[in-house]
Amino acid sequence: MANAAEHSTADGHAGVIGGNSRLGAARLLLWALAGALAVRQAVAVLRVPPAEWLGGFHLPGGLPGSGGGAGGGAVASVYDVGQFAGTPFAGLVLKPLVGLAAPSLEVAWTSVTLLFVAAIGLVAARGLPDPVPRRTALLAAPVLTALMMVSLPVREAASPGRTAVVPVLLVLLAVFRVPGDRPAGFLVGLAAALQPALLLFAPLLWLTGRRPTARTAAVTFAAATALSWAALPRDSWTYWVHHLAGTGLGGAPDGLANQSVHGALLRLGLTGPVEVLLYAALAGLIVWFGLRRAVRYARDGQLLLAVAVTGCVAVAVSPTGWRHQLLWVLLAVAGKVGKRAADRRVWPVAVVLAMTLPSAVLLPNLTALAPVRDNVLLLTAVAAACAVPFLPRSSPYWRDPVPADYGRPAQARWSRVPLLPFWRRVLSRPNLLLELLLIRVGYSLYSHIRAAAPTSRSLAEGNGSQILGIERALGIDIEHAVNHAVVDTPWLEAFFNFYYTSFHFVVPLTILAVLYWRRPGDYRWARASLGLATVLALAGFWLYPLAPPRLMPGLGFVDTVHGPQDLANPSYGAMTAISNQYAAMPSLHFGWSLWCGIVIVVLAPKGWQKLLGALHPLITVCAIVATANHWVLDAVGGAVVVSAGFGLVHVLSGPRGLHMSLPAQRGDGADREAPAPPDMAPAAQPVAGSRP
Repeated sequence: MANAAEHSTADGHAGVIGGNSRLGAARLLLWALAGALAVRQAVAVLRVPPAEWLGGFHLPGGLPGSGGGAGGGAVASVYDVGQFAGTPFAGLVLKPLVGLAAPSLEVAWTSVTLLFVAAIGLVAARGLPDPVPRRTALLAAPVLTALMMVSLPVREAASPGRTAVVPVLLVLLAVFRVPGDRPAGFLVGLAAALQPALLLFAPLLWLTGRRPTARTAAVTFAAATALSWAALPRDSWTYWVHHLAGTGLGGAPDGLANQSVHGALLRLGLTGPVEVLLYAALAGLIVWFGLRRAVRYARDGQLLLAVAVTGCVAVAVSPTGWRHQLLWVLLAVAGKVGKRAADRRVWPVAVVLAMTLPSAVLLPNLTALAPVRDNVLLLTAVAAACAVPFLPRSSPYWRDPVPADYGRPAQARWSRVPLLPFWRRVLSRPNLLLELLLIRVGYSLYSHIRAAAPTSRSLAEGNGSQILGIERALGIDIEHAVNHAVVDTPWLEAFFNFYYTSFHFVVPLTILAVLYWRRPGDYRWARASLGLATVLALAGFWLYPLAPPRLMPGLGFVDTVHGPQDLANPSYGAMTAISNQYAAMPSLHFGWSLWCGIVIVVLAPKGWQKLLGALHPLITVCAIVATANHWVLDAVGGAVVVSAGFGLVHVLSGPRGLHMSLPAQRGDGADREAPAPPDMAPAAQPVAGSRP
């Protein structure tokens, strides 16, 4: 395979010095980022005390015949402590390391592991299928290395005694860099000796015409396994017979760390012959479909994708597919999915999110979603192996996807604040799955950051007294009077409690859904303004923790939503565990409702709809004050961040009322969106946001 960095493309601009210098600078910055992430990972590992780190090997000292037992007799098993999960061959290789000094071993193991990760990034980038755009060829290696450094597999693989990075590198070297059938087969066989399920690469090599390599891989695996039987017979019996292919070694087979089909079935409560039969059937289907797809991609010239698919199959069908063995999934981003340019981001984003974020961030903590949340990595691997419709290189959309529809660039209102060139107004409907992923992850991160904001009670109560003093000076300290008036009116109290707890999320999500379906151009404008306002609000939560009226001692406020509170040891009701109760300034309860009102008033076609939109923030501000959950100035803060959100979108991408581009026709008859010609009068184009 030719070096990807040497590939060229029609739009690569290889001869443009300015473009080369910018790409070179970007490449250096990305490598610097990858290096910083590697240092961060190394620091996290090296913080472990040497004694605990060395104990992480879970291997007894001594070598066969070196006096490890009395008089050089019986040697303790590598599985005696029940934590080592590698093969007997891996134990045979690692045993000599236990005799090294702990600090030296700690530094050497971590450094070598992270260097192997960088090597995987370099080899994988050179294995991208032709033709490779110049920008991709230059930036792929540092981008992939940086992503791997923050991925869950690498974070766990850097732990002592785990060799999951080594088999990945061995297979990639065998496929892309090592000349000759026998040396390549030898490397694949060693990888399978360390992780037996990788023996599936032998059928892939056989079916793609590399039969000598496949034979050498099988022979090498058999020889390494026989060597481990001769040197460690007790361990080999334990691994291959007593614990079939290591099932149950290194952790419970039904634990969340076992991201294999077998582990998922055990977590679902299946046991005994039924589970074994179902596991065998599912594993057979995954192997059948996955290998067929891998062979097809290899013959299509997408060899890196074929390798990634086979690796995903191997981990999924293995009795124990640990998280640190799932680096293959990240390599599957080499495949292209979707005919539209807007759809191309969905698969890479989904893979990166699944491989870098905890599953609790990706999915809410609901019992019904537990089977999906507990098996996110497995489902991603199975999807890559059997389901994701990667495009063949013969597809007309491989190099020329249907482009996004952009509006005409707008002039900045302030000459000193030009519009950002990369923030162009997109008028076509975005990919729904990508939007749902980003909204879920964005809200989860917002919740975690809000919960991590300062929660000092004395500081929050001091700021509450400060806010009350300002309101008294302004003559707007109406919270106590409104709160008690509502408490004395049961039906009004019930109404405001219901409004406060029910419409905060429902109304914004409904508006976003309607805009996505009916007015996609305005959806992006509205979504961006809401997101920016929320980010600005997080800064307020961190910089100014504030006790709401209901948590201010001695002022006589009644918490109508959560009930009476013991302010000496407040529990704050059911939301305490998931929400920072001192994150009150600015009020996003009012801010989001104001955003809803503005969007409805601007975009709703009928007068009664505009009236309802205007009433929503008015009722919300009454609710947050009446229930003693916010001060009046909190609502002012919410209005400020929402105004700033709309203002930033205006500065970044121009006014909302841009003109929409006209659709053009592809030569093959498929609908395609293209920019309008520059000499077209604005009046001849449809208005932005109209239903396509």
